[in-house]
Amino acid sequence: MRLSIVRSAHSTSYAVIKSAYKNKKITSVVVERLGNDKYIRETYGVDDPEAWARAHVEELNRLAEEEKAGSSISFSPSAQIAMNEQRSYNLGYLFLQNIFYQLGLHKICTTVKKRHSFEYNLTSILSRLIYTRILFPGSKRSSFKDSSLFVEQPDFDLHQIYRALSVLASESDYIQQTLYKNSLALSGRKTSVIYYDCTNYYFEIEEADPQPGLRQYGYSKENRPNPITQMGLFMDSEGIPLAFCINPGNTNEQTTLKPLERKLISDFSLSKFVVCTDAGLSSLDNRVFNNISGRAYITVQSLKKAKAFQKEWAMDPKGWKLLGDDPKKLYDISSLDESEDYEKIFYKERWFNENGLEQRFIVTYSLKYRDYLASVRGKQYARAIKKVSQFSGKDHYQQNDPDRFIEQLFFTEDGEVATEHKNVLNEERLREEASYDGFYAVATNLEDDASSIIRINQRRWEIEECFRIMKHEFIARPCYVSRDDRITAHFMICFLALIVFRYLEKSLDNEYTVQQIIDTLRSMNALKVEGRGYIPTYERTELTDLLHEKYHFTTSTQIIPIAKMRNICKQTKSPGKEKS
Repeated sequence: MRLSIVRSAHSTSYAVIKSAYKNKKITSVVVERLGNDKYIRETYGVDDPEAWARAHVEELNRLAEEEKAGSSISFSPSAQIAMNEQRSYNLGYLFLQNIFYQLGLHKICTTVKKRHSFEYNLTSILSRLIYTRILFPGSKRSSFKDSSLFVEQPDFDLHQIYRALSVLASESDYIQQTLYKNSLALSGRKTSVIYYDCTNYYFEIEEADPQPGLRQYGYSKENRPNPITQMGLFMDSEGIPLAFCINPGNTNEQTTLKPLERKLISDFSLSKFVVCTDAGLSSLDNRVFNNISGRAYITVQSLKKAKAFQKEWAMDPKGWKLLGDDPKKLYDISSLDESEDYEKIFYKERWFNENGLEQRFIVTYSLKYRDYLASVRGKQYARAIKKVSQFSGKDHYQQNDPDRFIEQLFFTEDGEVATEHKNVLNEERLREEASYDGFYAVATNLEDDASSIIRINQRRWEIEECFRIMKHEFIARPCYVSRDDRITAHFMICFLALIVFRYLEKSLDNEYTVQQIIDTLRSMNALKVEGRGYIPTYERTELTDLLHEKYHFTTSTQIIPIAKMRNICKQTKSPGKEKS
């Protein structure tokens, strides 16, 4: 391998090339593009780019010779290993590191550092917090400890992590805005349709913060008594997060949409898009806001809460169309064939005027969806039967709470204040809910074909999956920091980790589950033989081979010489270049 130098009037570019035999001719092929002199100076902190490039080529040639020569290692069964010496290191983080640098997060950290007075390595801290959040989620203290599991050791202290959290929180808007712009250069973003949802995260404390702190008592989606914090999240149509906001746990989630959406309009330069939300965020105010300036909405419409004439029209068995069929042909859903029509989706649509807002209702009906809802409710009702005698009363029920099928009847024989009661099953509620089985409605101001609107809404599950990944795989809750700025920074790290992970999924063509990918990365360990190299101890699989193919480096050789491992680490920090 040799160095290629291309000089121009304004800059000099460097590349590693080698001779190869192609089409019966000897030709030069590029092994690695090193970038121009300015890039090398800024990235590697050197004053002489050409000298650095020549040394890099010499190192590559030396590594190539080492690989040809092989390696022989001897061990003694009587010799003990060194005391307190770390011998096992994780290699899976290197794929995450490649994406971290592709997204330009290191450049964002450099800019942030210029705005603040601190000496610690913010890039190192943020990257390790992201890697450990994906691979070894836990507290900031455990993240600091687990950072030593990586080949590249941490160069910061625990107290510097907490200081960095405050800085990251203060730069939240800048980081989100710049990261979005960087992602456009990486792969483009599909933002013609964006999805919004809210969730909450609990804290293992007994008392809420004094107002207006973030940790407040509110409606917990997990029915916990602890104080919570609310997170709103925008996602593009490929499942990659766009922006987030953190609000006190007692905030009405319907009021969180417009402020974050205004941020997209002003900071992200997004103006024309379709917002897709669930029923909990479908207030009339939010619909009106997205009925102007080229914006539109698709939101779930609760039939139970619809007006009587809307409900009567929606549940009328006549006048239905079949998705994908001639729209002029109408069906009666009361006479469907349980076998032939089981997988089919029928729909009807109509425009309504609500307080001056013209909006279109699209209602679908499916026998399969009918049976699914009936099955879920049947299991809930069975749980209600088991606990009816122990029921002590409730003022509020969640949507899937089996206690909603239990009611208390108070009685007295002499007309005085009732003190006696008995618990009974509310069969009327059971029958009422069963009447809606199979129906699903959305409201929109779009005039597009109904089938395309239905398909757009069906992808709402992806934003719910984003929250599930953060809660279950990244263990974003309970949150172990207490200050508002550090709480914001904690969820920013979860947000950034989700973006990095989503890009990893995308690079693998979405062929593997979240758990498969995380388990594989977590298991990619290697035994370090001092002075010789790293011996992989993980199982080589189709997934590990695909990771190496996509990211252009290999860690599955019988031994990875120390110099080659250094080169691999360097390659993961040089995004956008062809690797050997």
